Amino acid sequence: MPISADQIRNLHKYEIRILVALERLMKRYRWVPLDQVKKTMGLSESEISYRLGRLMDMGMVRFDTVPYEGYALVFGGYDTLALLTLTKRGVVSALGCPIGEGKESIVYEGLGLGPVAMKFHHVGQRSFQSVRVTREYMPDEGHCPWIFASRYSAEREYDALTRLHPKTSVPLPVAINRHVVVMEYIRGINLNRCRLEDPAGVLDQILKEAGNAFRAGVIHADLSEYNVMVDEGRVYLIDWPQWVEAGHPNAGDLLARDMENITRYFQRKYHLDIPVKEAIRRVTE
Repeated sequence: MPISADQIRNLHKYEIRILVALERLMKRYRWVPLDQVKKTMGLSESEISYRLGRLMDMGMVRFDTVPYEGYALVFGGYDTLALLTLTKRGVVSALGCPIGEGKESIVYEGLGLGPVAMKFHHVGQRSFQSVRVTREYMPDEGHCPWIFASRYSAEREYDALTRLHPKTSVPLPVAINRHVVVMEYIRGINLNRCRLEDPAGVLDQILKEAGNAFRAGVIHADLSEYNVMVDEGRVYLIDWPQWVEAGHPNAGDLLARDMENITRYFQRKYHLDIPVKEAIRRVTE
């Protein structure tokens, strides 16, 4: 369900407290029993049931009976908590329309001191198990509700942006809360949606920026035409949650895959034939 600023503004203080309580209790429970909510809130069962019903109607909380009766935050509720905190801190003052959506995130336009992009990391339930196996930022053991995987993903991306900006052409990181990264709003469009006037020049920029990241000790590890933006001829590398250190045991393979993705795209669309080994050399020299 899309975020509704009106719904967030109209939340009752008890409903916000329930969201916060569920977030905290989900560190111990996959599904939080009603008795635990009551114990934490100190309100009557009828009041809590009414407020939980409203939160479920708004798509912020889910109830299930398997393996036992319990409640859990879903992304609508987690998004709400992040937005309330970012607003309280003065980072954002308005939420705009969605401007981009990927497999594991949705990006909204927002307003802070100026226009900002707000990236909500949404590591979905269906992809959670594969994420836990393949992403370094996930804990190896222990209880980790799938919505918190999104927080780890956001923290990973924010770390990369902070480390790379401004020496690498990436969006300026502004703030982070939970699974939401607030960053500079780039007005360009994704490389896969462009028709470039100077494809060779843009490819040169991509290799140069990948090289800047490499010299900062960072490999994107998910680079493709979908993770590059072009704004009036300037290239930005985006979407960094899967990055690895340049000294990682698989760094060479991951860099080679990045370069294969990029060179294959330019060969297919613009008939630019640059060997992968040459691209790697230009990045690492």
